[in-house]
Amino acid sequence: QVQLVESGGGLVQAGDSLRLSCATSERTFSRYAMGWFRQAPGKEREFVAAISWTGSNTYYADSVKGRFTISRDNAKKTVYLRMNNLKPEDTAVYTCAAGDVAAVDPPMDYWGQGTQVTVSS
Repeated sequence: QVQLVESGGGLVQAGDSLRLSCATSERTFSRYAMGWFRQAPGKEREFVAAISWTGSNTYYADSVKGRFTISRDNAKKTVYLRMNNLKPEDTAVYTCAAGDVAAVDPPMDYWGQGTQVTVSS
């Protein structure tokens, strides 16, 4: 069982930036593709971004392309989501996940608990 712990969420204003982190103690972290997903109140969970185990390939939802950047540090066993130019519609619980495949909206095997991001207008 891979345990994932997110941090970095908070309340910001439109146009601000945040960086989310997702850390694990899993020793095989570098073998997993990682992703970020989000769920807004009353909506289905949706894909945000994914990154391959080497970090060489990244994938994004159209709604965040050009504003969000996913990255990872395998030595620190951490994946990041840098979010720039935040919009009120980005308000959601953001959850990181681990799986075997990096792609747009890939299936994931392990999930964190999530961190709240609220963007005020």
